[in-house]
Amino acid sequence: QVQLVESGGGLVQAGASLRLSCTASGRTFSTYAMGWFRQAPGKEREFVAGISWSAGMVNYADSVQGRFTISRDNAKHTVYLQMNSLKPEDTAVYYCAAELGRYSASYSRTAYDYWGQGTQVTVSS
Repeated sequence: QVQLVESGGGLVQAGASLRLSCTASGRTFSTYAMGWFRQAPGKEREFVAGISWSAGMVNYADSVQGRFTISRDNAKHTVYLQMNSLKPEDTAVYYCAAELGRYSASYSRTAYDYWGQGTQVTVSS
């Protein structure tokens, strides 16, 4: 069993930055890929960014490429999402997820085995 807890969300103005954190417990963190997803009201949960278990491979949604950076610290069992130049359309609940038994992170939410409870990010214009 893996428990994931996100933190770092909040209310910011457009153009600001936030850093989300997701801390894992329960199993060996370094053996699974991690992803960040988001879900806005009335929309489906969508992929934002993913990172392989060794951090050697990262991938991003086109909408955040160049603005968001995913990273991980396996010693701290934590994955981060640095979000810069935030836009109102980035407003959503952000979730981290763990994908077991795979080196790179999938784009599909159905591939992930465990999810956090989510943290709200609101960007005002």
